[in-house]
Amino acid sequence: MKRTSKAKPRVSPFWERAYKGHAYWLGKSKLGKVTLEDKGRYRWEAAGRGGMSDDLEKAKAAVEYAVLAAERQLDLFK
Repeated sequence: MKRTSKAKPRVSPFWERAYKGHAYWLGKSKLGKVTLEDKGRYRWEAAGRGGMSDDLEKAKAAVEYAVLAAERQLDLFK
């Protein structure tokens, strides 16, 4: 009888809605967040970077790109 190995399911990051914003999670660790400012603009923060956007989808895309770039960036001091 042939053995079958079960691969662990890959966990992918997901967006979760919060009060006046959204958070980008991978399991139990927060990767980034998007919050609504007073003037209807969105502030995003992820991987040590931040910025502003007029559109929620653009702010979410900026967070996803910052997280992706941080994963591929080589560590400078190790």
